Amino acid sequence: MLNLKEDDNALREVLTQAKIIAVVGYSDKRDRISYQIAQFLRQIGYTVYAVNPLIKEIDGQPSYAALQELPEPVDIVNVFRRSEYLPEIVDEAISINAKTVWAQLGIWHQPSAQKAIEAGLNVLMDACIKIEYLRLRGDLAKNV
Repeated sequence: MLNLKEDDNALREVLTQAKIIAVVGYSDKRDRISYQIAQFLRQIGYTVYAVNPLIKEIDGQPSYAALQELPEPVDIVNVFRRSEYLPEIVDEAISINAKTVWAQLGIWHQPSAQKAIEAGLNVLMDACIKIEYLRLRGDLAKNV
């Protein structure tokens, strides 16, 4: 597995193959980026699960306290928490056999990235899933 920042083809494949995305740090506040990105991901056809122990539900959908509580396997763990939380989130992502850990813009922790790669996960840190999706959209639209 690899760091997706260096490989658009692999990144395109991850976004095309993925069906289920867990958004860690999903906020129920409409002005928050995590809320807006999760809504975007739903609109383009992904199944999105909220992971936030402080919230019971968002727009009528349940919010889960931890990745281990999700009802089905996850393709991408999309992280909207500060970098210091990444070691714990990566451990959870590994434990549920997620395929990819994606940390949003400004979120980066090299030891966690390395640990995820060594555990066989794809990793992308310090990148916005919506921006990357839209950047690659011409190719992705054919596959959705």
